[in-house]
Amino acid sequence: MAKFLVIVESPAKAKTIEKFLGKNYKVTASVGHIRDLPKSKLGIDIEDDFEPKYITIRGKGPVIKDIKKEAKKAEKIFLATDPDREGEAISWHLAHILGLNEEDDIRIVFNEITKTAVKNAIKNPRKIDKDLVDAQQARRSLDRLVGYQISPLLWKKVRKGLSAGRVQSITTKLIIDREKDIEKFVPKEYWSIDAELKKAKKKYQASFYGKSENGKDTKMELTSETQVTEIVDYLKKKKFIVEDIKTGKRKRNPYASYTTSSLQQDAARRIGFSTKKTMIVAQQLYEGVTIKGKGSIGLVSYIRTDSTRISEEAKSETREFIMDEYGEKFLGTDTKKPKAKKNAQDAHEAIRPTSVAMTPESIKESLKPEQYKLYKMIWERFVASQMSPAEYETLSIKMKCGDYIFKTSGSKILFDGFLKVYSLTDDSKDILIPDLEVGEECKVEEILPEQHFTQPPPRFTEASLVKILEELGIGRPSTYAPTITTILARGYVNLENKSFRPTELGEIVTEILSEFFKDVINEKFTADMEEKLDKIEEGTLEWKSVIRDFYGEFKKELEVAEKEMEQIEIQEEVTDIPCEKCGKMMVVKFGRYGKFLACPGFPDCKNAKPIIKDLGIDCPKCDGQVIERKSKKGRKFFGCSNYPDCDFISWDKPIKEKCPKCEGVLTEKGNKKGTVVKCINPECDYKREEYI
Repeated sequence: MAKFLVIVESPAKAKTIEKFLGKNYKVTASVGHIRDLPKSKLGIDIEDDFEPKYITIRGKGPVIKDIKKEAKKAEKIFLATDPDREGEAISWHLAHILGLNEEDDIRIVFNEITKTAVKNAIKNPRKIDKDLVDAQQARRSLDRLVGYQISPLLWKKVRKGLSAGRVQSITTKLIIDREKDIEKFVPKEYWSIDAELKKAKKKYQASFYGKSENGKDTKMELTSETQVTEIVDYLKKKKFIVEDIKTGKRKRNPYASYTTSSLQQDAARRIGFSTKKTMIVAQQLYEGVTIKGKGSIGLVSYIRTDSTRISEEAKSETREFIMDEYGEKFLGTDTKKPKAKKNAQDAHEAIRPTSVAMTPESIKESLKPEQYKLYKMIWERFVASQMSPAEYETLSIKMKCGDYIFKTSGSKILFDGFLKVYSLTDDSKDILIPDLEVGEECKVEEILPEQHFTQPPPRFTEASLVKILEELGIGRPSTYAPTITTILARGYVNLENKSFRPTELGEIVTEILSEFFKDVINEKFTADMEEKLDKIEEGTLEWKSVIRDFYGEFKKELEVAEKEMEQIEIQEEVTDIPCEKCGKMMVVKFGRYGKFLACPGFPDCKNAKPIIKDLGIDCPKCDGQVIERKSKKGRKFFGCSNYPDCDFISWDKPIKEKCPKCEGVLTEKGNKKGTVVKCINPECDYKREEYI
């Protein structure tokens, strides 16, 4: 019988840890939180100094029963939930339910799920950190007070099913403010002039810089076609002479290892992952993946962090790996320490592989495609962070054409350094210019004037939205993904072509909140609140004092809003689809899981149905049509309109083009390089790739 019980949140984490500990240990999972504020009511006693009223989460009875049963048999219990505020709070709730003394050494933490880390944690238990717990209680209480007291107002005045929250409301406002900037943007005309030059068979370009007067170069703005035409006519009569050549060398340093934010941003840019998908896959890598011949292994360190710090052990192992694999010249100097950001808590290391010896290629067969892609990114970024800078030879050339100056520059990689492992998408490639000498005349192939217009600020993508939230200090690493998921689910914003656009609903709700709840919708206030939560965690601020200070003003705003907020009617979108029961045209409504069709005759007619998107493709199994559907988890798939009589299903989107081999249905699936088109018929091997 096991003498010791270790409790974690996740069954996957339990499976990974159990193999590190001998037969004296039993590892079980709480499957997330076991206690929380009730869903049906506020759950905070405002009259009793904002005391939270926790209850056991519905459906967790059997889990708690099993944990208590194992706890009775154990001589010692260790609470090994995640090493952050939320993990500390889960341990605190577990201690309460099991009747443990939180002052006893029952809490163990580790930054990575490896044998060494777990065994070291077992040797060094500590008491529950109440400051961490209180920081989590403060966040949860603030969010509950805001959400559960503003949301009913929105239901009453605007529409049922709406919600408001500290971080989600300000995030929506940022997207709306950007849209306003785009709408009021007035483009300005500007021009460029490039000279297409040639020496021997090598072509290169020089760009217009400005005018040379009295030996001084002055940069010029080209603002009209008349001005540019006059300059081009002048240039055609003059010679391009090399006036100055400067050569030099520059270094490009590697990036620091990933934080949660930079991982989310890079995953969006490089492999097209949403923030939600990035965190789901990263959690799998952290908790443990079954590797052939080795069992379940935690592949990366803890994934919720704003620190770029690396442990000395991990650094030493990686530097040894670089020496063996690439040679001494690729090894970084190890003197530069990453600078911590202003708002960084720096509680955990950067995200890194638990062992660099576990290369992406060596375990590729054991990983799902999305796991491999993300692990490869993390592994390469971390290894590159310990490597030497890339070195470039640079060349800057100034040319004179009469009174005007043109400039060109080139670069050549002398030593790839960290680029050996981590490829860049910008200027890491050679830009070559033929050998030129001062005083040399350049052969002009063509003068190329081009009109341009200034562009409005771009709409936020998931990557740029996470970046601005981090810069403004709004939210923390663990909040970015759920915040984005929430504002999309509520219909406040849409994601179109990977960019966020606000909806009419989002604009109306934000306008109301801006008018009546100035603090909730204020970037500085939200960022200041995050700093107060950090101070609670540090033990320098009492958590209920933060709630008291906030609620005094918030209560006044609630009372004003209750009296003065006007009823707002949002016109429902009327479709051309008649109700089968009463003949009225169905309208689009919003529900918990998104849009659906409903009869406007409610409550006399209660007909409602999902919105069906017909692809105009015949079902390959029957006489039905292929339509777009959604699974219970919200994942898009394609099935037959005659379901459940017909069981045709495809996760990839069918297209109208027929298979040239068997006349079957073709499907398409996008990837980073383009689109893969293949036949759905299992007996047909037709497949083609269409590259972007």
